[in-house]
This record gives sequence, C-alpha cells and structure tokens, in this order.
Amino acid sequence: MKLDWKAFLGVGITVFLLWWILRDVPFAEVWAHILDAHIGLLLASVAVATFGFLIRAWRWKVLLQPVYPHTSLRSRYAAVNIGFMANNLLPARIGEFARAYALSKIEPVSLPAALGTLVVERILDAIVLITILLATIWSPVFPASVGLTSGPLGKALGAIAVLVVVLVFLIGALLAVPRTVVRVAERIATKLPGNLARPVVSALESFLDSLKVLRSPSLLFQALLWSFGFWLWHGLSFWLAMLAFEIDAGLVAAYFTEAVAGFGVAIPAAPGFFGTFHASASWALSVFGVSDASSLAFAFGYHMSGFIPVTLIGLYYASRIGLSLGDMGKSETVVEEAVEDAHPRAAKVLGRDQGGRDPK
Repeated sequence: MKLDWKAFLGVGITVFLLWWILRDVPFAEVWAHILDAHIGLLLASVAVATFGFLIRAWRWKVLLQPVYPHTSLRSRYAAVNIGFMANNLLPARIGEFARAYALSKIEPVSLPAALGTLVVERILDAIVLITILLATIWSPVFPASVGLTSGPLGKALGAIAVLVVVLVFLIGALLAVPRTVVRVAERIATKLPGNLARPVVSALESFLDSLKVLRSPSLLFQALLWSFGFWLWHGLSFWLAMLAFEIDAGLVAAYFTEAVAGFGVAIPAAPGFFGTFHASASWALSVFGVSDASSLAFAFGYHMSGFIPVTLIGLYYASRIGLSLGDMGKSETVVEEAVEDAHPRAAKVLGRDQGGRDPK
C-alpha cells in the first residue's frame, strides 16, 4: 500500500505523544518498574485480553444475522484477529477493511455487508464506552479531588456530553430516515480530500446494508448485551495488569482507564496505537494518584503484552487463508471498489464510474 499523508500524520502524533509522556520521566525508571512486574498476573491479563477476541467473534454473529446467519465461529475469529493484526502492523488504521476482506474470503458474505456490520459495531462500542466512563466518574469511589467541571476531565466530560447528544440524534435519525441521513453525510464527506472521502462514503453506503440490526429490537438488544459483556470482560485485563504493576487503585480505576484508552486510540497514530494508548492510559491512572513511572510502566507493559498474541494469531490465520500483508494493505481499495460496484450511488457521489475508477 502507498504511504500517504495519513500514515505520516499518525507517525508524527505517535512520536510527539511518546516524547510528551516521557519528557519528565527517565525511561530507565519506567523500565525498572516493568522488570518488577508480577509475571503471573501479567500473563493472566494477557489471557483475559486475548480471550476477548473470541467474545468479539461471538458478538459479530449477531451483527451478521441479517446478512448471512450461518458464518462459523472459526471464520469470524480468524477475521477478527486478522483485522487487529493489520492495525498493529500496517498504517492508516486499515484493520477494519482487512477484517471485512478476510471474512469475505472464507464466508459467502459480501464486502459491503461485512463492512457495514463493523460500522454498527463501532457505534455500539462508543455507546458502551461512554456508559462505562460516566458510570466510573459517578461512582462513590471516584477521587473527590478531581474537578468534574474544570481541567482536562471537565473538557472531556463536555465533549462526551456533546457526543452523547449527537449519537442519540444520529441513531434516531438513522432509524427514521436512514437514506436521507446518509445522503446528507455523503455531501459533507465529498468536501474532504479524496483519500478521506472515499472510505467515509463507502462506510456510509455499507452501513445501510446493516440497518436491520438496529431496527430489530431483539438483535439490537443482543448486540448491546454482547458489547457490554465484551467491555466488562476486557476491563478485567486492565485490572489484572494494574495489579501486576502494583497499582492497587481498584476496579473503578481499571474501567475508567479502559474507557479513556478506548477513546484515546481513536486518534490517528502509527500502527499498533503506539503513543495514543500510552498517553491516554497514563493520564487516566494519574487521576487516581498513580505516579508517572508506575502508570507508564503499566501502559508500556500492558500494551506490548497484548500486542504480541493477537499479532501472531492474526498472522497465523492470514497465512492459512492465503492473505499476505500486501493483500491486506490493498484491502481498503478492494473493499471500497466493491462498495461502489454494489452501490452505484457511492461511485456517483465520488465522481467515479461503477468500477471505482476516476473517470478519464
């Protein structure tokens, strides 16, 4: 795949954030804390986090129900790990496209439909993470000394409040007049640079294919339950890793850190969420009075210990189905062209022919 400005922006943000969080803390001190970690607890954290990818695969079955209800757990699990492996090794957050592409290679699920289910999945994740974040902040054990209306947390809460209102409005509008909302969003997207407009329009068109999940109370309830189940389970991996680094701040701190990091890694970064995860996780722990050296040891230790298993599992499954890193690097283009073929309007909006190519 070609390296464009998005890849360089991500690397730039990663370098800046890593410099920022380490500017006043000697890395030798952080490394000493990492070496002192309790290996058994850290391995337990890795086991919990890695099992979470199986939960993701189970949840995906619910989202795929209106599209193709007979996908196998093995296929979904393979695609999930391939997607996260691609995010870890390839630039520009290409993992969602690689995940959809991988599933379509091993199951009779169209690329647009697979991508659409992942758009729905991200909406559900945002709803759950917002809920967890607010629940931890309103918990009686949340530090009373932390200002909820001022400083970084106050600004974050203001942004979350706006995000909640926007999400509620968008979901309501999508259920009532989905095509109108998508068309308006596409008009806005076309004002973006070409290499940004295309994935946005593709995701919007694919989203229409998966609206049956949101319109079915039963499927939506199941998907939300699985989403809460996943993030509550995943939070246990944060708690175990905190204990491994002698951070006894409690479960509320673990879930608060999970939610903050969940939103933090949405910021563009180099492959693997380097910098964004570390900055957001260490800041979240600082709210609970954890020292910089300890919080950074946790961030680096937890991140790398989770990075390795999913990357190896993803590479294994990619090799089993004949996907190379080069194939996954091209998956964004392949998926977008498939969406444009299935939804001629997408090509029309972007000023392309139905083959996904710019007209000569």
